[in-house]
Amino acid sequence: MGSGAAGSGAAGGPGHGAPLCPCPSPPPPPSAPRCPRGTRRLSETGAGTRRSEGAAGRGGLRAAASLPHIARSRGEEGGGRRSPCLLVALRPRNVEAERERFFRASFAYDPQFEYAEPVPAAVLDKYGAASDRFVAQAIRIIRAVLEKYGTYESFEVATGGRLLSKCQIWSVIRKYMQKEGCAGEVVVQLTDDLLSQAVMMVEDSRPTLAINLAGARQHWLEGMLRHEIGTHYIRGVNNTRQPWHSSEGRKQYSLKPANPTEEGLASLHSVLFRKQPFLWRAALLYYTIERASRLSFSALFQDLEQYVQDAGVRWEYCVRAKRGQTDTSQPGCFSKDQVYLDGILRILRHRQTIDFPLLAALGKVSYEDVNRLKKFGVLEKARIPHFMQDLERYMKQLDHIVTTNGLNEEELEQLLPD
Repeated sequence: MGSGAAGSGAAGGPGHGAPLCPCPSPPPPPSAPRCPRGTRRLSETGAGTRRSEGAAGRGGLRAAASLPHIARSRGEEGGGRRSPCLLVALRPRNVEAERERFFRASFAYDPQFEYAEPVPAAVLDKYGAASDRFVAQAIRIIRAVLEKYGTYESFEVATGGRLLSKCQIWSVIRKYMQKEGCAGEVVVQLTDDLLSQAVMMVEDSRPTLAINLAGARQHWLEGMLRHEIGTHYIRGVNNTRQPWHSSEGRKQYSLKPANPTEEGLASLHSVLFRKQPFLWRAALLYYTIERASRLSFSALFQDLEQYVQDAGVRWEYCVRAKRGQTDTSQPGCFSKDQVYLDGILRILRHRQTIDFPLLAALGKVSYEDVNRLKKFGVLEKARIPHFMQDLERYMKQLDHIVTTNGLNEEELEQLLPD
């Protein structure tokens, strides 16, 4: 987010050192973002793991007015027992105790994780196998960052900038919401009690964005908002107006799954206007999961040392890749996070033929379905992210991402033939 309009969300704000305080203190949060009953997680940004198992996040909750109703599918309207929220089910309840034991053992111990609720077998089956299709590209991206910056920590400081205060975060959020025309529609929570950098949820029919204070950096925050609000939220709102908004509608129109398009598009938007739009996080997640499928926790931790020096960061990536497992001495992974790089590469491969504004307007659909669905879609008053308005500039930024990450057209065509 270092150039051009990338900094516009912080113009006169944290990126320019302008004072943003005093700002009114937000009311205390009712709870940390733990996916309570009645909550659905829509998306999750980043790979960070909670650093503490303490009380609820201390950042506060900004209440929103005139929140739109987000329709639920019929399967969610019944009074039957809800399946456990994935965010809760996959969080080891003893993660801090096992972290201490792991570090005391000088990393020569495989954590034995316990869970508050049984992880659904269907979830473990769905995400139990890793892909190695894009491992070479993931490694190339990781190495490109290290060659340029030496370490990830140096990359983070050089390109992400400083961590922002709560007042500065609120200022960037307000300005971004105004640019998207959705001020007052989304509840925003700042917390230090989150598995990831951000998570978009629907709680009691209210869209709610929780942001991890530890990941809110000067030049990266607007990218996170483009990911969560400019992509997930806007596509979600547009989706509610489409004839395929329900599970029955998706079957009727024979829609492909929204992922990997959904998370791939959002991940591209995270880095869209950075001067150095490296896809580090998506690449490292992809690589880590592939290795986790064949290694124990301790062996995976040792393997990652070649790319990540900070032991705490390595622990976080390993927990992320091994979540859902009880005995981490066994090979195994939770492969969901491979969707980011997978989706990114598919979209970049086909970027010249994708109608991106239409992809946003049609809601939660795959890029592969766009041309077929456009004659059925409700496009009147559809929301288009503000950063897609200048489509020529948008496309140039995608080309910049391809070049920066050492990708090329021929390779993408070979990896993903039509």
